[in-house]
Amino acid sequence: MASPDNKKQRSLQHGLTSRQVSMISIAGIIGAGLFIGSSNAIATAGPAILISYAMTGLLVLLVMRMLGEMAIANPNSGSFSTYASEAIGPWAGFTIGWLYWWFWVLIIPVEAIAGADILHAYFPGVPSWLFAFLIMLLLSGTNLVSVKNFGAFEYWFALVKVVAIIAFIVVCSLAVFGVWPLAEVSGVSRLWDNGGFMPNGFGTVLGGVLITIFSFFGAEIVTIAADETANPKDKIRRATNLVVYRIAIFYLASIFLVVSLVAWNDPGLKAVGSFQRVLEVLNVPGAKLLVDLVVLVAVTSCMNSGLYTASRMLYSLGARGQALGMTKRISGAGVPTVAVILSTFAGFAGCLVNYVFPGKVFGFLLSTTGAIALLVYLVIAVSQLRMRARAEREGRALELKMWLFPWLTWLVIGTILVVLGYMLFSDAYRYETLMTAGVTLFILLVSLTQRRNRVGALLNT
Repeated sequence: MASPDNKKQRSLQHGLTSRQVSMISIAGIIGAGLFIGSSNAIATAGPAILISYAMTGLLVLLVMRMLGEMAIANPNSGSFSTYASEAIGPWAGFTIGWLYWWFWVLIIPVEAIAGADILHAYFPGVPSWLFAFLIMLLLSGTNLVSVKNFGAFEYWFALVKVVAIIAFIVVCSLAVFGVWPLAEVSGVSRLWDNGGFMPNGFGTVLGGVLITIFSFFGAEIVTIAADETANPKDKIRRATNLVVYRIAIFYLASIFLVVSLVAWNDPGLKAVGSFQRVLEVLNVPGAKLLVDLVVLVAVTSCMNSGLYTASRMLYSLGARGQALGMTKRISGAGVPTVAVILSTFAGFAGCLVNYVFPGKVFGFLLSTTGAIALLVYLVIAVSQLRMRARAEREGRALELKMWLFPWLTWLVIGTILVVLGYMLFSDAYRYETLMTAGVTLFILLVSLTQRRNRVGALLNT
């Protein structure tokens, strides 16, 4: 029988402060996808990419509301994976939990490599692979010491990103109103000057949704982190209520200014990224250096969050008997040490594969993550549909409720299924969709096999 001390040691500690959780909830939706990747989205749909971002933002808002309803009722480091187990079945929690872990341990080396490439460009004497491994060592070390270190790093990373976006919005607003002193640029005529607002048709707007949805993935991290702070319900409620403003300010406002100041078909947009191209047009001194610094912070922040999130999901799977038992071990500082180490090793393996077989094996592995974000959102919606119905049957009061239940929940489920169907039949996305389906099927089979073995073991005893 476990002693009280051992029992206490097994639980995660409330090491995150209120301001850190608040910043983590902001950082979750601000990554390199906004600063650089948005240029590909703009080139696809033109100024109408604003519709794509608005549609995606609305979808994420509704999903976060549903997740918030469940998370406030039961704050848990396993978040939607735990809720899926309760609402749909252990196989669903197992599958979506491992898919989520798989997604982040592949994103970790992607971000490390991106940061290493930036540093290598300024310090060519140091090989890119060494920078990547040093970045991973630093952040894995901070995650291993205590959750406070993760919170401190992520707080400052998020603050840099927020300040950068606000400064960008202020500078660009001055330019739109014709009072920016370094360039003769004004107005918003570029929204329709080059072939109209929707130059490539509405189909590209839907395609833009598929590009932009991955920029928003990460908003759900706050429901995982909130389990390691005091008063998690308050933190989740606050983050859920403010997500709409963050989407509007950080994404819609900044992208609106980008397409207002730079033509959507400007070759420089895809060459250097949306934010850098705008700053170049506005003749901002050191535009490349400024954007590189912000992007370096963004990718490091994403990697930091990814390592934290992957380790907590792996810990939760272990605590539910759906991963190796050692993954649920907690250090004296309240850190799931084994889960952090295993997630870090997976990230290191990704980096190693990328540098040993450039553009081959790692690209193949990364293609398996193509539809995971949509699957996570789908599972959240189905889980909320079933858990809310159960709560109403049992007469339990909920502190936070999804709007217009069940109609908006069904709308989200239908929308996601339509998008997944579009991806399956689209030449551009079919390969990634099938790869994700293959990995999902493999994990599902492992789950069913594990469950069958467990039932067999119980019958034999």
